Amino acid sequence: MNHSPFPAQADLRRAALHCLCEAEVAAKVAVVGAMATAWECGAMALDSQCELHAASSIPGRPPQPLLVPPREVRHRSMATVEGRAAMIHALAHIEFNAINLALDAIWRFAGMPRDYYADWLRVAKEEAYHFSLLATHLQSLGFAYGDFSAHNSLWELTEKTSHDILARMALVPRLMEARGLDASPRTRAKLAQAGDEEAAAIIDIILRDEIGHVAIGNRWYGWLCQARGLEPLPTFAALVVQHQAPLLRGPFNMEARRAAGFSEPELQALLQQMGQA
Repeated sequence: MNHSPFPAQADLRRAALHCLCEAEVAAKVAVVGAMATAWECGAMALDSQCELHAASSIPGRPPQPLLVPPREVRHRSMATVEGRAAMIHALAHIEFNAINLALDAIWRFAGMPRDYYADWLRVAKEEAYHFSLLATHLQSLGFAYGDFSAHNSLWELTEKTSHDILARMALVPRLMEARGLDASPRTRAKLAQAGDEEAAAIIDIILRDEIGHVAIGNRWYGWLCQARGLEPLPTFAALVVQHQAPLLRGPFNMEARRAAGFSEPELQALLQQMGQA
């Protein structure tokens, strides 16, 4: 008997697009879980060749939080409960956006191997888990997702790379999400110093899983470069310039970056860019 909310042998990429359009947060998280369960038990088919088109605005998102430019996101003191809640809210917003970008990677790009779609479904599932952890902790502090303003930088770069899977793999997981690897130790330290050990433990979970997510980006970026006969390092540098991607700032979490599959030449190039080599 099929207990999935999807029809028998529903298509993964169409389901991902449907979920991406979902605006209600709890429903989006629930559908991601249902997709993963259906895929794992063989109740979800895959049409990797069909060209899909979004019939409505994407991504679906709730009316709150209010989206503002990064410089207008107000910083609050970590010495207050409200300040810690604002930090947790910012992290939850990153994870909510990360759910959407994983779903977008599934539906948007046709013609990839089956493992590609399975990898990004795993990412969506884990990002939904991270969001749920943070949203629950936020509630324990007396706040909810949407109570603070947020910025949209991660999704803006997702839109810029919507025309080319090579650019998407180069710049979203390997640049934007890899910034999270660098920031996690400092964020964890701030939360722990403020006495929020539960939040610090959530950061540990997120960092562990995000190493795997960045590794997935590295895997498919390398695969695409090989398929197109491109050299990864100069191609990445050119894509950063072409798409006006944010410049990286240290310090860098070199241990986590190595675990995520960045090569030594890539890491040396990163340090040279910062004048740290």
